[in-house]
Amino acid sequence: MFNEVYDVIVVGAGHAGSEAAAAAANMGSKTLLVTMNLQNIAQMSCNPAMGGIAKGQIVREIDALGGYSGLVSDTSAIQFKMLNKSKGPAMWSPRVQSDRMRFAEDWRLLLERTPNLDFYQDMVSGLLIEGERVVGVKTALGVDIRSKSVVLTNGTFLNGLIHIGDKNFGGGRAGEKAATGITEQLVDLGFDAGRMKTGTPPRVDGRSLDYSKMVEQPGDAQPEKFSFLDITKPLEKQRSCYMTYTSALVHDLLREGFDRSPMFNGRIKSLGPRYCPSIEDKINRFADRERHQLFVEPEGWNTVEVYVNGFSTSLPEEVQFRALRSVEGFENVKFFRPGYAIEYDYFPPTQLWHTLETKLVKGLFFAGQINGTTGYEEAASQGLMAGINASLKVQGKAPFTLQRDEAYIGVLIDDLITKGTEEPYRMFTSRAEYRTLLRQDNADLRLTPKGYALGLASEKRLRRMEEKQASSKHFVSFFKNTSVRPEDINPILESHNSAPVSQAGKLFKIFARPNLDMKAMQQLESVAAYIQDHQLDREVIEQTEIQVKYSGYIAKEKNNADKLNRLEYVKIPEDFDYAKIKSMSFEAREKLKKVRPKTVSQASRISGVSPNDISVLLVYMGR
Repeated sequence: MFNEVYDVIVVGAGHAGSEAAAAAANMGSKTLLVTMNLQNIAQMSCNPAMGGIAKGQIVREIDALGGYSGLVSDTSAIQFKMLNKSKGPAMWSPRVQSDRMRFAEDWRLLLERTPNLDFYQDMVSGLLIEGERVVGVKTALGVDIRSKSVVLTNGTFLNGLIHIGDKNFGGGRAGEKAATGITEQLVDLGFDAGRMKTGTPPRVDGRSLDYSKMVEQPGDAQPEKFSFLDITKPLEKQRSCYMTYTSALVHDLLREGFDRSPMFNGRIKSLGPRYCPSIEDKINRFADRERHQLFVEPEGWNTVEVYVNGFSTSLPEEVQFRALRSVEGFENVKFFRPGYAIEYDYFPPTQLWHTLETKLVKGLFFAGQINGTTGYEEAASQGLMAGINASLKVQGKAPFTLQRDEAYIGVLIDDLITKGTEEPYRMFTSRAEYRTLLRQDNADLRLTPKGYALGLASEKRLRRMEEKQASSKHFVSFFKNTSVRPEDINPILESHNSAPVSQAGKLFKIFARPNLDMKAMQQLESVAAYIQDHQLDREVIEQTEIQVKYSGYIAKEKNNADKLNRLEYVKIPEDFDYAKIKSMSFEAREKLKKVRPKTVSQASRISGVSPNDISVLLVYMGR
């Protein structure tokens, strides 16, 4: 049936698999996407939303490189919010509430319009291995499909086990069977495997809720969007979310089911995401808290289905129901389906190179929850990078990686393969030491040239980025070169509680004051005229304001990154014998042998490797 040999086979069509397949195909590789159910491509298995703190930056980076997640997030959005707007721009994080059904449909249609991409519905039960290379996959129907590389993006399906109270059954998510065979084969090949847990809340009938008892959570008055391309537009109308709270009564009702909770009775032994705990975990860990927030999120424009964010649980269904009916606004709630927990296999990501290729099997790449991450955005970014590198490997080209000062994607992958993870990994702005450089507003400036060089970002996208860059640069120069008289600026300064000036000075210095924003500066005729004459859009104006007001911070962080990056160019030979360095700590030798870092900089980030160990390493390397 499959006589041809594919360049890339992608296993699984979640967020990681969809991005991997799109990237490989768009780079010219003959690609096959194999999934257990073609009707569930890019399914939003948990919350109907994309982006959020640090995750929004990742979606913009995917878009800047030429991936699809930003475009689909825009076309399927029902609400947009820029989070953390009261803080500095390094913390601003875009988020959309999505139409779940439209999101999956738009993803599928985009994939179907992608050249070089074929589809096949079946369960992959094993890999075809010859020597140290993967040469294809074997399906449950007994079909062997050969390829030059394989990307595994199995999500929560590898030996997935669903828990609801004292009931458990195999499944990759509600209503879908688990995938078997792959874990066992990989372990036989020498891979380490582990188990992780995640969970999801009940879905309820919005018609049974009393929104008048909740706090409305509308979208931004002037919504933005994810994609840097102009083929998507900001929302003109939005759907509101709502917020309500649990109570002491709700907590007491939930506690009644703790003896049947798989989290507390030992049925679930694996670790769940620390930063997205279940409701029973929250009331157990934070017993002094009388209430917890619940966010009531519509699943789309037209459906009545509602996602109860903050009520993730694996308690018995009747306990979930009774407790939720005691939440204000939920007194008459009707369930569409209960919440549940799911355990699944993952492979500690220290077994990968920065390209996401496995160290044990050439041509085999892992992306998404198989690497121990949680979240659509983290998965999608890994899928993009795995698809890129699988394609580059097949084409005999140099691999593509991102440094920690280049992208949140670089931070994510470096954290995973250098430090590993024993609990589901979630991205935060605090994980990025260069977050002032890695803002959501400049993802295109950082990454679109790289995407264009790979063949992913279009020339139109590149030209649009270059125009934005040039316009922003010229506008910054305008502020540096234009002077303002005291009589023109002092009324503005006084109205913003800023000290007046006694002599003429450059606009750049005035604008750098913390209590002045672009809106205030536009009260000056010269600034307003410049914007009007050059027809500057929101992106250019925002970029200019950030470059002016945070220029000192940006320059300092760039300098720090450049200093530390010098160690990135000190390569460690792949066969380096750490055992011979007796003056290095035993823990450091063992960690270095396991991770096999490619550079001294990467070695310095491994947990258990001290600065003294790095100094010793540099001496032995003759540095």
